[in-house]
Amino acid sequence: MSISKRLMPHHHTPDTRTVAGAFLALLKARGVDWLFTIAGTDFVPLAAAVARSRRIGFAIPRIVPVPHESVAIGMAHGYYLATGRPAAVMGHTNVGTANCLMGLINASRENVPIVYLAGHTPVSETGRLGSRDMPIHWGQDMPDQPGLVRPFVKWDDVLDGADRLESMVDRGLSIAMSEPRGPIYIGLPREALAAPVEGFTYAVPPRVSPSRGPGPDADAIDEAAKRIAAAESPLIVATRTGREPGAEAALVKLVERFAIPVVEHWPSTNSLASSHPMHAGFNPAPRVAEADVVIVLDTLVPWIPSRGGPSEDCVVIHIGSDPLFPDVRTRGMPAAITIASRVAPALDALAAALETIGSDPGAIDDRRSGVAALRQTDADRIAEALRATADAQPINAHWATDCLNRAMPKGTIVFNELGSNPALLDLPHAGCYQGFPVTGGLGWGLPAAMGYLLAKPDQTVVATIGDGSHMFANPVACHQTAAALDLPLLTVVFNNGHWNSVRLAAGGMYPDADSIGSDADDLFALTPSPRFERVIEASGGLGLRVERADELPGIFERAFSAVCDEKRQALVNVICQGSAYAGLETLE
Repeated sequence: MSISKRLMPHHHTPDTRTVAGAFLALLKARGVDWLFTIAGTDFVPLAAAVARSRRIGFAIPRIVPVPHESVAIGMAHGYYLATGRPAAVMGHTNVGTANCLMGLINASRENVPIVYLAGHTPVSETGRLGSRDMPIHWGQDMPDQPGLVRPFVKWDDVLDGADRLESMVDRGLSIAMSEPRGPIYIGLPREALAAPVEGFTYAVPPRVSPSRGPGPDADAIDEAAKRIAAAESPLIVATRTGREPGAEAALVKLVERFAIPVVEHWPSTNSLASSHPMHAGFNPAPRVAEADVVIVLDTLVPWIPSRGGPSEDCVVIHIGSDPLFPDVRTRGMPAAITIASRVAPALDALAAALETIGSDPGAIDDRRSGVAALRQTDADRIAEALRATADAQPINAHWATDCLNRAMPKGTIVFNELGSNPALLDLPHAGCYQGFPVTGGLGWGLPAAMGYLLAKPDQTVVATIGDGSHMFANPVACHQTAAALDLPLLTVVFNNGHWNSVRLAAGGMYPDADSIGSDADDLFALTPSPRFERVIEASGGLGLRVERADELPGIFERAFSAVCDEKRQALVNVICQGSAYAGLETLE
């Protein structure tokens, strides 16, 4: 079939021959540079298009074969965190889509755009190029395959031919990159991909572009500024503000000028340097209880209501592209003022409005002194707790975090999934810490770190993960992929032999119950523990195991030498007690 020339200023016509080739060329032209693939019979036309692109030279995304869908979707997540651009993931029909579901849940809640491409079993039994020719083509048939992921993608569509190809891709990418961002689904039946196409063209630039997102409402900004200016104890709670371009600078300008402390609760990306004078730690409970104004920046869970919250008189201001999180059924946090806006322009507008209103210099100085005193108290408490754990056997997880922090090269990017404690890490700028999604979909940390390192190969990247999280990550597939891509990633497994978060949660609900503890330990145990260090050795990496606290500094030095000097992936299996992440608030 033929597609007529578009009446646009520019156009491009690669000799792609099939819809599959046109599709790949269009993805590349629209800025999708990487495609993480898991081969299936549904994608044979794409394989033919890849071969043709290499023979005649038209540009397509770089193809990365990955042995498991969970690794592919996690790498696409990490790639976006590094670049701010979406990658594509290709999953095999309904079974591959099922394997990608957890990663899409994480990406959806974290507003990470991923172009998810799902093969569809052939729709015809005979008579067309690509018709069914294997038993699985009947076994994988289902009436609504996109329904598997529809609650967790912003948009879904199924390709039915070349005539809608450009509009479908452009609309999907624009929706994915519009605020609040998120993944999309494009279904690709085999017959549609195999269909011939001649003279395919597409508009340059695209005829559809992402929306720029909402901007701060002037009246709401003025009202918020008045409340902040009159407050004695204002507080900011952030979770991922540091991910937004310009947000760190806007946040620093506001909090430095008006001495407003910032707490980062369950951060998926740190928003402020940990050394900043206005950084007030990671536990919101005591700060929120004392605040008379709380400014919530794009944060789903600014505090845990069952553990305390703001006073009845406290004014709570929510700022974010989707600040009320309407897709969350139950969320009872008060919101006296709601500002639907990207965070950076809202903070800039707040700072300007506060300058206009004016603030009491004495009150600002008092707040500055108060935050400094709280920071010193926290630092003393942390130092005392670490001294008490330095010689503990088995190794204390907080002490392991501290040793890792002292060994890390400056500028290291840390991906943390229930491993290290961010309160013990030196975080010199926003975005150098990437934390576990609030959805709790395990297996995210290791492949996400790989995707980040793929995008920024000159960075030092560390994945700190629990032993259960490591197993969820499909470590054999992860380490094989890291070897294939020459990714010198350091993985640190905080191996306590338990689902420790679950055990702690049980004790929190029933602190006096005899049934929680050793009598129920079989529910939480992950023993016997695998020799994780040997799994990475199977893919040529350096595997290290440490059981003594005094050996940690030397072990971490050797591991960083491997990744930084030898450019070789490494893993440290830390046999420890407790959980640094689960003890975030108390260091216990």
